[in-house]
Amino acid sequence: MTSELPYRPCVGIMLLNQDNKVFVAKRIDTLVEAWQMPQGGVDEGEDPATTAFREMEEEIGTRNAEIVDEYDGWLTYDLPDHLIGKVWKGKYRGQKMKWFVLRYKGTDGDINIETTHPEFSEWCWLDMEKLPETIVAFKKPLYQKLVDRFGKWA
Repeated sequence: MTSELPYRPCVGIMLLNQDNKVFVAKRIDTLVEAWQMPQGGVDEGEDPATTAFREMEEEIGTRNAEIVDEYDGWLTYDLPDHLIGKVWKGKYRGQKMKWFVLRYKGTDGDINIETTHPEFSEWCWLDMEKLPETIVAFKKPLYQKLVDRFGKWA
């Protein structure tokens, strides 16, 4: 039963440039167009802030940023039924996420999505209020909470 599966511990990164636009990227491992902010699983014994910088470097090739805000608590989302059992080897029903806002200190030229294990095919800077309409449907409520909470940075 799906409700008995745990959530995968994860961090999410709302990376803002100097114009307060948010980094989003298009996933390469989906059949439908899926854009998202950088995110990734917390390793055993790793604190979420450390995970955020590790994932940023693994996904976009740089960790040149500083934390400016953090979501109080964790947010969750459930995978749609058709993805249960197919994602994360069927061990999780969705993710519980600790979110951070990071201010990007580098240039666009420092961003490299052609990493060792690429996850994205393209990226852009997006107005924060456009995040919920850009993301896959099952993550829209979570992204709306982020926009509501972190809108002061836009």
